[in-house]
Amino acid sequence: MDLSSILSKLGLDATKEVVYLSVTPGVGLELIQLDIQTRSVKNYSCRPLEYNESLREVADIEQFKFAVEDLFSELKISHKANVVLNLPMVLFGSKELPLLLSDDAITEALTSEVEQSYIFKRYEPVVSWCDAVSNQSGDTRKLFYSAVQKNVIDDIRNALNELGITLVGVEISLTSILEALAFTGLAEEQMRDNVSWNMMLINQNGYAVCSMVGKNIVEYYEEPLAIKSFEGDEIYNAINASAQITLMSYPANYLYIISTTDMVSAELLAKRINTDGKVSFYDNNDFKRENPLPVSLEILEGMAHKISLEAIGVAVGSSSQTPVKFNFMTSSTEGGVDNPDEPVHVVLGSHEFDISPNAARNISVFISVLILIPFLAIFLVVPMIEKKKQSNLDEINSKLEQTNNEIKRIQEEQNKLNDFDANFEIKKVLRDNRLKLMAYTALGESIPRKLWITYFVAQGDGKFDIKGDCENVEDIYTFFKNMKDSLINTKLRLHKLEMKSNSVDEAVTIDPNMPTDYEFEITNMTDAEITSMEQAAAKTQDAAQQGNQQGAQQKAPQSSPKK
Repeated sequence: MDLSSILSKLGLDATKEVVYLSVTPGVGLELIQLDIQTRSVKNYSCRPLEYNESLREVADIEQFKFAVEDLFSELKISHKANVVLNLPMVLFGSKELPLLLSDDAITEALTSEVEQSYIFKRYEPVVSWCDAVSNQSGDTRKLFYSAVQKNVIDDIRNALNELGITLVGVEISLTSILEALAFTGLAEEQMRDNVSWNMMLINQNGYAVCSMVGKNIVEYYEEPLAIKSFEGDEIYNAINASAQITLMSYPANYLYIISTTDMVSAELLAKRINTDGKVSFYDNNDFKRENPLPVSLEILEGMAHKISLEAIGVAVGSSSQTPVKFNFMTSSTEGGVDNPDEPVHVVLGSHEFDISPNAARNISVFISVLILIPFLAIFLVVPMIEKKKQSNLDEINSKLEQTNNEIKRIQEEQNKLNDFDANFEIKKVLRDNRLKLMAYTALGESIPRKLWITYFVAQGDGKFDIKGDCENVEDIYTFFKNMKDSLINTKLRLHKLEMKSNSVDEAVTIDPNMPTDYEFEITNMTDAEITSMEQAAAKTQDAAQQGNQQGAQQKAPQSSPKK
């Protein structure tokens, strides 16, 4: 009797297929099935689907429903199938919490954190989290968390239920991309144990840097950037200027650039970006040169070219070995709890089947009886031993409690003496000086030959004031335009532009054949801020002059009286 017959006698349905869908901006809705053994795509197709980037949701749920029905019909897939869905990432972050917190308390704390985001101020979140795979020390644990709108999952589940399809899992694009890189071997060199590398994800809203060690996420950082507002090569210059400062905070041996937007070529950006270490790339867009996996002969070449990393990653399923995984199905049903009648999908070797709660209960009882009978005689003597061991345990617990109280007292005393948080101070300095570093970099790259900077101020709050001289107005405007392009969103303005002269007569009698000097001032400060800064500088200069005068008087030799 084979495994299928045994499963059938136990009341398990071994006929349901598992189908993987991916909502992929730029492609639409993708349906994919992989042959895990041969590492190839055996079934694939896609349909256009509009995705609302500002609200981070499928724009039209009816269009989603029709696209699913069309894909199932084209690929001749039964509507009894189970679906695992990939969605674009809405929110991702990390947080350190006390070790003593229960799972429910952690979820509550992370939910409060997530609700600060502008999206989840309007919609209820479904939060999922997992422990960071790193050396946990002290009384805290580091967690990675992500969140999706509850109404989005409910709308998709209801649309699939109307077609007779069951939604059994939801993944996010970040983890799907990591799973695809591991499965296809595209990042085999970077994902080796103890190798530090950065994955840079480019989308139409900006870019994100995922700092990695092997397959483990260490840190995550997002930088919003209005990519649509740039034209031509400006977009690469903007990303390069911004990323230089960001990557300084995440030193690594490798940089892997992945572009998911058709507006940016990862290959071209990899050639232009300035960073230490080896730079690799993959274009997950129309710039793609080749498919990451071989495909079935039944899949047309034009259709195969659209296969995204997100679709491959979600289809890897249980074969994935990446440590960061999320589950958005545990609290997304009505009432915030699991549906007790929903079947559970189980993979056993090459067999996949769904098991109902009643069948699972019957099987567990049957297996439990088989296991317990041989040990029943042994368990009869446990009460005799228990009393003796209990006294020893009580004594140990008493000593343990005393030790814990002493440790707690010592830690409280140490905390009072060690209020300085080096981590916090380092991050504060990096944050305050980031715009200054960008300003110095932009200043060094933007000065024309016949232009001189006579005064430069860059404050920690993003305020700049630049004064200088130049022989012609054209170079001043060129310098002003370069500074604006390099320091995005700083609202620089040309505050002053005038000829440099000592008097009105000198300005009137300027020889047109002689070069004329012009004074200029570029700033994003208000007139009041400039006046206040100049007054403070004048006071400082006056105080210095008075100090010099007093010092000179004290050093002057005293004349001797006449005899």
